[in-house]
Amino acid sequence: MAPGSSSLAAVEPSDLIPPPLVDGSRHGLFRYLTADETADYLAIMDLFSATLLTDLSAAEVATQLAGRGLAIARDVVEARCRHLVAWGNLVPSLRDAKVSTVAEYLRSRSRYQVSKLGGRVHREAVAILHAGDGAREVARELLGQIVQSLDRIVAMLERGEFDADVLAGEVTTVFGNQRVFTDSIRDFYACLAGILSRYDLGGEEYAHFKELLLVYIDLITADVNRHAPAVSHRIGSVLKLIDPLLETLARRPGLNLPDGTPVERSQGRIRADWEELAYWYDAHGASGPEQLRAAAGQALGQLITNAKRLLDSPGTGFSRRADFLRLARWFSAADDASAHRLYAAAFGAYPSRHLLLGPEEPDPRAGPTTSWWDCDPVHVPVSLRERGDRAMRGRSSRVPDPTADRLRLTAEAQRETEQRRAAAAELALTGSLHRATISPAARGLLLDLVAEMLARHRHETVDHDVGLWLRAIPGPDTVVTSPDGTTTFAGLSLSVSGTAQRIPAQWIPAQTGEQAAEQRAAEQRAAEQRAAL
Repeated sequence: MAPGSSSLAAVEPSDLIPPPLVDGSRHGLFRYLTADETADYLAIMDLFSATLLTDLSAAEVATQLAGRGLAIARDVVEARCRHLVAWGNLVPSLRDAKVSTVAEYLRSRSRYQVSKLGGRVHREAVAILHAGDGAREVARELLGQIVQSLDRIVAMLERGEFDADVLAGEVTTVFGNQRVFTDSIRDFYACLAGILSRYDLGGEEYAHFKELLLVYIDLITADVNRHAPAVSHRIGSVLKLIDPLLETLARRPGLNLPDGTPVERSQGRIRADWEELAYWYDAHGASGPEQLRAAAGQALGQLITNAKRLLDSPGTGFSRRADFLRLARWFSAADDASAHRLYAAAFGAYPSRHLLLGPEEPDPRAGPTTSWWDCDPVHVPVSLRERGDRAMRGRSSRVPDPTADRLRLTAEAQRETEQRRAAAAELALTGSLHRATISPAARGLLLDLVAEMLARHRHETVDHDVGLWLRAIPGPDTVVTSPDGTTTFAGLSLSVSGTAQRIPAQWIPAQTGEQAAEQRAAEQRAAEQRAAL
């Protein structure tokens, strides 16, 4: 390929200018092609794309799919259609359903139609799914048709007397033929690139490939070399008289949407289309004919490389494809026992033999008669596996310095301790917790203390690390409010204070005789604990 050329296929005129930005919201149009239920989505889209303005409900879709041998429940079809609407492939239909009962109306009120982009994507997807894997014939005969259409266009423009519909037909023919020709060129060279990438090409396949390159590609190049100058000259003549042509095409009745939505016009209706077409046929390094000639030269160069490989079989590039095919035929014709013997002989897969005492086996049940297939794998050092020795290479890695991690962990622990002490100080100033407003950090500390107290089946708990004393007695609910929510302690009256002070009497709710006895017992246990500490 010539320097600066990176593609085998010829490009369209639009490829020679920067591509427009892609709308990311349209990516969902392709999701039904890769979803888990792709078969269902393809069958549904086939129904909506079969005719024009197809308007179906989920029940009608399910019925028609059942007639095609695909049984899907109506609710499932409804879900699939809603997904296609969300992805942009279908749009809800606004047509009123003709029904005779309320039940039929409920079943038919959700109706759908295919969207413009959804239908286009499905048509292209179906065409790709049904396309063959072989090479596509290049529509090289269209180059002569393009020349003839341009001759008629130039003749009409020079006379100044022409029919607008005839002129529009010739313009559409020119750009339609150009699009078909470039598409066929793309497909042909893409298939050719797949053949070029095969390193095992040889024998009869190589002979066919050689004929393809020497005959067909030469025929394409000859047609392009003959017609490209004529097309370029006639496009130059059209560009000199482009204004009357564009004015005539603009006066023809066309599609104009009342809401001002842009309409896709056919090619050839604006000056840029003709300039891009002229650029494709212009004699420069990036033109379409130059790229075709460069691609043909690269293909012939690869053909010569393959010929050298075939003539120099002892080299490193020798293909063993024929040997593998012969081995495959032997396997196909062999019975079970012969296939095992053939495999062992071809790939050296003989049973292992313990000739010397080696390292201890990881599985003590493994012995000389145990197949390697049934044993656990044995770890083999990289040095022994790759170089056949146990010599250590390279220097030992440095021991990492843990100072930074230790300082970071110390700082985190200190920060957590400070936050816990600040929350305890806030709780110590609160007193009676019913209807108190505290911060989320203080509420978290309170929950920890209550959980510890209940786990120990006590009515109070003391956290000497933060200097906090929590007391709980059976009674009315305690409701604590925080900026991010409200916490209710059902059946508990909670009060809190610092360990250096007692809880004031006005914070403690009124108690029954039984509750007072339990409180005195709890206070006695707390005194004993403090004395022990």
